[in-house]
Amino acid sequence: MANISYKHFTLGVEEEYMVIDPETRELKSHDQKIVHEGQKVIKDKVKAEMHQAVVEVGTDICQDIDEALVDVGTLRKTISGIADELGLWVGASGTHPFSHWERQLITEHVRYNEIVNELQEAARSNLIFGLHVHVGMDNREMAIHIANSARYFLPHIYALSTNSPFWEGRTTGYKSFRTKVFDKFPRTGIPDYFDSIEAYDNYVKLLVKTNCIDNAKKIWWDLRVHPFFNTVEFRICDVPMTAQETITIAALFQAICAKIYKLRSQNLNFMTYSRALLNENKWRAGRYGIDGSMIDFGKEMEVNTRVLIYELLDFIDDVIPDLGSRHAISHVHNMLELGTGADRQLKVFEETKNLVDVVDLIHNEFLSGL
Repeated sequence: MANISYKHFTLGVEEEYMVIDPETRELKSHDQKIVHEGQKVIKDKVKAEMHQAVVEVGTDICQDIDEALVDVGTLRKTISGIADELGLWVGASGTHPFSHWERQLITEHVRYNEIVNELQEAARSNLIFGLHVHVGMDNREMAIHIANSARYFLPHIYALSTNSPFWEGRTTGYKSFRTKVFDKFPRTGIPDYFDSIEAYDNYVKLLVKTNCIDNAKKIWWDLRVHPFFNTVEFRICDVPMTAQETITIAALFQAICAKIYKLRSQNLNFMTYSRALLNENKWRAGRYGIDGSMIDFGKEMEVNTRVLIYELLDFIDDVIPDLGSRHAISHVHNMLELGTGADRQLKVFEETKNLVDVVDLIHNEFLSGL
């Protein structure tokens, strides 16, 4: 059989960071100073977000996982350095352990004003921090096929990324509460299966025509065929505490796409399941992280989440050499051993009973390993 090329599975990584006041450890509306300073150095790779206490960064299009690691590392170091100069801290966690959203300012911008005007309290309270990974696609027909199949694995990777156990000073009981906050938005969660790229495009056109949305970027699903780029964009994850975790998760998403593509090239398909079933696993992943169980729909039984993650590693193993991402993906073992960001936050809180110490952990881990 002819060799399959995976060259087009490029990577783009977007992370959202929190801006912290070093005195109070609260979130800090920094009036976009970090963004303005950052743009002098890294141009449009840093952007403002709806809340002023959020800074969003995005890498260039990276040819492989090593390029992505360098880029994410540079972005984290640059933003951290600028924050230092301004007397501020940055950190990466899906939610802030105790800050209240009511006290945070909204960025003055036409688009954000529109969103707040339409979604009201749901938008104002949406003070959360995510990770988006774009994987490049050959064409949009293949993109919708890969998106349909990749939905199955969203809860597995989400469980690994869980990094938001606290909300407004309370232990939520969830490993990822960020998703619960975001669920208040329309058009969120795991998407439906689409028969074809035409079916997807027609869905978008209908929403635009009927004034549900003004453009396809207001579809905020956990994964979407990007409206403007030839990518599948994975949006389910909490922003991880460390750059290494971000890169490992990006490598997993890339490998899943490559494996589904390989199966398709051999006229094989991965089973697709309904949104209603996949949501059961997403709920479990958000609640228990890697320490619970999820449903294996093939076997129709509950299986330990860690076991399912090992099965996923077996499933993608044959495409990893071609992608050159073995070192990034092998870090999954450390993540399973040391726990997710949520597990580490909870451990500090159990030891100290103090959420300020949790914020210190989030800040201290930001440049860890770089």
